[in-house]
Amino acid sequence: MSTEEQVREFGRVWAAAEERGDTEVLAGLAADGFRLVGPLGFVLDRDQWLARYSGGALVTEKLDWAEVEVRDFGTTAIAIGVHAQVAKHQGNPVNGRFRATHVLVRDEDRWRLAGIHLSPIGGPPPFAPAGAGR
Repeated sequence: MSTEEQVREFGRVWAAAEERGDTEVLAGLAADGFRLVGPLGFVLDRDQWLARYSGGALVTEKLDWAEVEVRDFGTTAIAIGVHAQVAKHQGNPVNGRFRATHVLVRDEDRWRLAGIHLSPIGGPPPFAPAGAGR
């Protein structure tokens, strides 16, 4: 199986675990030193990332990981795609559509998630040259 196929399968397993709030599977997918950079710039370490689901604080009803481009750097893979979620945190909607970068590292014979960076998807800034960002 190619790196791209492995990373895409990893993404399916990850998204399904997020939808189930399955911290056991998520813990197994995350590398030591994992970091998530949220869409507003906050940073979560591995334990904080997993703790989002404790006590029902976060409920992810749907998570779609699509339009994924995988770049293979040997023992590291970068997957850039669109992360669309329907979720609630402490009862408040946290729905969103983000450009997401996943950094995966090879750990012996499997991939582990070292980082996720979420960025809101918007148009080009008003000062960008005509046609930029299209």
